[in-house]
Amino acid sequence: MARICIYGAGSIGCYLGGRLAAGGAEIGFIGRPGIGEELRAHGLTLTHYDGGSWRVAPDAIAFSTDPNAAATADLILVTVKSGATAQAAAELAAVVSPGAAVISFQNGIGNADTLRAALPGRTVLTGMVPFNVVRRGPGAFHQGSEGEPEVEEAKALAPFLADFARAGFALRRHRDMLPVQWAKLLFNLNNAVNALSGLPLQQELAQRDYRHCLALAQAEALVLLSQAGIAPAKLTPLPARWIPALLRLPDALFTRLARKMLAIDPLARSSMADDLAAGRPTEVDWINGEIVRLAQRLGRRAPANERLVALVHAAEASGGRQNWSGEALLAELSASPKRS
Repeated sequence: MARICIYGAGSIGCYLGGRLAAGGAEIGFIGRPGIGEELRAHGLTLTHYDGGSWRVAPDAIAFSTDPNAAATADLILVTVKSGATAQAAAELAAVVSPGAAVISFQNGIGNADTLRAALPGRTVLTGMVPFNVVRRGPGAFHQGSEGEPEVEEAKALAPFLADFARAGFALRRHRDMLPVQWAKLLFNLNNAVNALSGLPLQQELAQRDYRHCLALAQAEALVLLSQAGIAPAKLTPLPARWIPALLRLPDALFTRLARKMLAIDPLARSSMADDLAAGRPTEVDWINGEIVRLAQRLGRRAPANERLVALVHAAEASGGRQNWSGEALLAELSASPKRS
């Protein structure tokens, strides 16, 4: 049986790996000692917002803190935070077998390129996880929003398609992942807004001022993407260019028209909010920061996203969430310098 390694056993890694293991795949996890102790004591409990649930017993979990454990893997799913990609790439370069395939299931745009540079001659694929995973307790991970894993098409995936199917995942494959990545990143621009709000996603998105903050960040990004000749993929019934207008609608009208967007677990927060609450560095430089870098390449500015990056870093430095009101955050972003 082909062996799959989860390289980065955080919320996404544990959820993906747990679902695959529950479906019968041979899974190995690599992560920090703390999560290893947690899984050895509690195993994995995976739940889904539509009521689905899966269980992996502690004695069925193969966990290691040693990167060398990836040496026997046929497929490696890299799920570390973007800031740890360079280190993961260097560690994997020393151990990955020549025939193994690697998928970057990470936020941001360039992580797969970082892995490719360190792993010449290997199959390294761009992937994307569109759904939110909530950590509900020791070993308990909950999928709080819809979506299926998406990945760059490649012949190397063939041996693993049945594993994903048995896990209940319709692994969506694309010839070109870049438009999909940018479309996901547009939605992820809300991670910073949510983290600064201190609210669950559903409560935050139900308030027009917070949605207007997201609309500012998205509209800014869409202008830059158009100038760069990048067309985001259509991941929702509405094209990406229409979403900012939808976000600006009054609450009652938005609630009626955007039921699917609000179909989120009531307790779910963005991963950036979870990182702030835990005192961990966030991925803001690989999300809103991607828009800032795109603007710089075009000789432009992205003031709303620049300000969100700065505010999240200020929150990191102060040790937690800032609990900005929607009104105050919108005023802060609206006061940002105009694009040059």
